[in-house]
Amino acid sequence: MLLAFLLLVPWAAAQRQHDPLTPQEADQLRDTALEPEIRLKLYVKFARARLATLEQMRADPKVPDRAIKTHDQLEDFLALYDELNDNVDTYADRQDDMRKALKAVIEADTEFQAKLRALKAEAGVKAEDAKQYEFVLNNAIETVDSSADDHRKTMTEQEELAKKKRLKKPE
Repeated sequence: MLLAFLLLVPWAAAQRQHDPLTPQEADQLRDTALEPEIRLKLYVKFARARLATLEQMRADPKVPDRAIKTHDQLEDFLALYDELNDNVDTYADRQDDMRKALKAVIEADTEFQAKLRALKAEAGVKAEDAKQYEFVLNNAIETVDSSADDHRKTMTEQEELAKKKRLKKPE
């Protein structure tokens, strides 16, 4: 009996893992590992899609289990946004030029901040529902806020790096 339990524990844990990406999205990302501009823009697109789905769901009062689904969509958004940040860090460490992609990321940060704050304001009105997703919403807001600052800093570093590369180029 104990042996059966010990064999099932890792399996059960693996079953709880949730990938926020659809198989099609994962395929798209797999093909762009060496292309920071395309890859980062895809992460922005996927995160934006999760917030759009969330907004559509929140606008429909007939959706069952809205609070739980809100929580799940926020978790998916946050997982994708964390992956975006990891990729920004990786490309920055490699000194890849990602200025165009960072511009799109910074614009998305502003959009994400506004949408998450609007959701938080709505949650204040529907306090009972909000208890289901308040923690993950606050976490998402804090993550986007701090990451937006990091992204702007990285953009400044990228601009300086590009200037240095231009100055070093032989004519």
